[in-house]
Amino acid sequence: MNQKRTVAFHTLGCKLNFSETSTLSRMLENEGFEKKGFDDLADVYVINTCSVTDNADKECRHLVRRIQRKAPDSFVVITGCYAQLKPKEIASIPGVDLVLGAAEKFNIAQHIGELAKGDPAKICSCDIEDVSGFTASFSQNDRTRTFLKVQDGCDYNCSFCTIPMARGKSRSDTVANVLAHAQQLAADGVKEIVLTGVNLGDFGKGGDGNGKYDENFFTLVKALDKLEGIERYRISSIEPNLLTNEIIEFVANSGKFMPHFHIPLQSGSDEVLGLMRRRYKKELYAERVGLIKKLMPHCAIGVDVIVGFPGETDTHFTETFDFLHSLDISYLHVFTYSERDNTKALEIKPVVPIHIRNERNKTLRNLSYMKMQYFTSLHAGQTRKVLFEIFEKNGMMEGYTDNYLRISTPYRKEWANAVVEWTV
Repeated sequence: MNQKRTVAFHTLGCKLNFSETSTLSRMLENEGFEKKGFDDLADVYVINTCSVTDNADKECRHLVRRIQRKAPDSFVVITGCYAQLKPKEIASIPGVDLVLGAAEKFNIAQHIGELAKGDPAKICSCDIEDVSGFTASFSQNDRTRTFLKVQDGCDYNCSFCTIPMARGKSRSDTVANVLAHAQQLAADGVKEIVLTGVNLGDFGKGGDGNGKYDENFFTLVKALDKLEGIERYRISSIEPNLLTNEIIEFVANSGKFMPHFHIPLQSGSDEVLGLMRRRYKKELYAERVGLIKKLMPHCAIGVDVIVGFPGETDTHFTETFDFLHSLDISYLHVFTYSERDNTKALEIKPVVPIHIRNERNKTLRNLSYMKMQYFTSLHAGQTRKVLFEIFEKNGMMEGYTDNYLRISTPYRKEWANAVVEWTV
């Protein structure tokens, strides 16, 4: 009897990448591969990369070196955004056998079958303009919450961002297909789905990126809300200009869509937002937050912000800090600006020194901590519904309330993948 080939995965970056890694894993398992942990010995290692920051590139190189030391005879496959943006650079890393761009990653089984150890690294990639079609993905068995990809690519051209170059133009699944996937997940016992995409609010573009379906993100939200079997939905991240009042009002009255939004801001200075080529001003952002908190005072709101963008003066940063401080938000995801090849931001001067970028990052992370502490304190003593994860770690289990407060408690088997009333 032939021994099963084994494969291990590592994911860098966003929830969308996690959903796609899970899909790649199922594809290879269907081809007879046995899945292993990334720290285990495996015949094939697949690294699904991000390229939002310079650190993701460095981490990819570090992971390849780790594999080389541990399993020099194993195959190493690199896919994801970094693989699309810099395939030749990746192929030059010692130990890499295969680089799969955006159009080829879902043909991974065929490409692995053609590999031979000792051959030069093989690149399977094309120009991003030639990437079309939509491949649905969802994470499963990795967490209690499932990340369901419903949209890919982006037609925006923010001056700091490489995502349009890495993932191509905006394209979506159909509402009918999303509902079918959600029904499948419900049948498998999934309680919560997190809707993911590159530019989620742009849902409705045709699968080839051309034209539009006669449906949009609000259409999708309303359809999912009626679906039997899934108890909870979250909207992973949505641009403030695409988060309409009707979506906010619908979520406020829904029993299934959780009171939790993640809304990228990037800067609290209109001047810097202009340099970034963002499609809103801070006044609109404040209006969105104000409406959410008016309708759902208990709602969690997460914010993405970039510090140290070229041209960001001390005055601009103070403006951002003061704006964030004034907003009724719950937490921040703070990113330190890093230069990315072929982006317009490289032309903007003056460049902010690294040590100042790091200082600004620390300042906003401290603000985030205080915001989260305050938000948590507001709910002390309240009873909220918690969905507990299936995993046990050191005798403990974790879960999240509807409004995204993390709860930790001694493990109880009957609570795994169950929604429990909990006094915060």
